[in-house]
Amino acid sequence: MAEQGGMRTPSNPAPVSGPGALSQRTDGGPTQAATYMSGLPYGQGQQNYDNQVAAPMAGNPYPQASLNMGNMNDIVPLTEPTRRSAETVTSGIDLGAGPGFASLNLPKSEPTLLSILSNIAQYDPSGDSELIYRMLEDRGY
Repeated sequence: MAEQGGMRTPSNPAPVSGPGALSQRTDGGPTQAATYMSGLPYGQGQQNYDNQVAAPMAGNPYPQASLNMGNMNDIVPLTEPTRRSAETVTSGIDLGAGPGFASLNLPKSEPTLLSILSNIAQYDPSGDSELIYRMLEDRGY
């Protein structure tokens, strides 16, 4: 006898469903495990857990990629002193002492301040560069 109602997660979902008889479910895949959060007001912890079970969040489709991001210890927060005290402040720009913009070996297209901050924000664990990026973006720069 067939199962009655409820969610049925496929064991091996297809990335894209085929036509007609070749169709497969595409709504499964890796998910984050549901976790219980203690310390919430009475009943909210269980409700939160039940919500996670009912609608699980998607897991990382590339679990190995997150391990190969590089050494995060090399990132210096904006609030820390520089590790390059011998390098001038104007290094990397065509103004003042130090090597110019060409020394950065960037692509030929002219980068904008927003595109640079967007790239920096991906690797800034403090979130400071993303905050600056969002402030400038909201002001229309």
